[in-house]
Amino acid sequence: MKYVEAKKRYGQNFLKSREVLEKIANAIIIHENDLVIEIGPGMGALTEYLYQKHSFLLCYEIDTRMQEFLEKYNTEKSKVIYDDFLKREILLDINKFPYEKVYVVANIPYYITSSIITKLLELSIFEKIVLLVQKEVAQRITSSAHSKEYNAFTLYVDYYYEAELLFFVDRNQFTPAPKVDSAVVKLIKKENVPVQNKEFYFQFIKEAFSSKRKTLKNNLKNYDWEKIKGILERLGYTENVRAEEIRKEDFYQLVCLYEKEAI
Repeated sequence: MKYVEAKKRYGQNFLKSREVLEKIANAIIIHENDLVIEIGPGMGALTEYLYQKHSFLLCYEIDTRMQEFLEKYNTEKSKVIYDDFLKREILLDINKFPYEKVYVVANIPYYITSSIITKLLELSIFEKIVLLVQKEVAQRITSSAHSKEYNAFTLYVDYYYEAELLFFVDRNQFTPAPKVDSAVVKLIKKENVPVQNKEFYFQFIKEAFSSKRKTLKNNLKNYDWEKIKGILERLGYTENVRAEEIRKEDFYQLVCLYEKEAI
């Protein structure tokens, strides 16, 4: 098989372990009437396993050098679009498939991980998402209160999806080997969002975590602290609490009660 040299500007690191590729492809149950989206298939290492599911398959590849490897996946049930995933109108693309449920399974570039995850979450149409990402990002997404990785992005992802860390992948499983290890995470869509006013919630948690060394009181100077203090006490926290000490479910309660009491 011909090998294509990885381009740094595309953040390409090709996963070579067939065992890991198979584990990623089998991380969720996919039926023939479902649609799977793969972002950055490269030479088609993971695509090969996804194609064997016989479901609908849509791949986004920005590097046109990969056409000779991916053209065989342009069939009646699958399609490869050579374009930047972040610039595509995804809803228009997937509406061309008569699918029942839609999933994402992908090994995504490290340098645009946050942008891709943000786009996937904002679309809010995927039943489950399986991503191979930088180990640090995976730990942040799946972290809990009191851990050093826990931050606003953790809560941002948790607003839409339940996150689970499936397994780690050593850097030497890639060509070329990246400078860090990786991990595979699975996101499962929540049936109901925990806070109705998501714009207010996202702004609130952004400010709550704006300076991790400071207390919540010092980070939330633009809010009515007396109301926040009263809610924190009801939830079992002191007024000197830091954002990373507050559990996800309590952040939802805090914002919901604050909005209710702020009217």
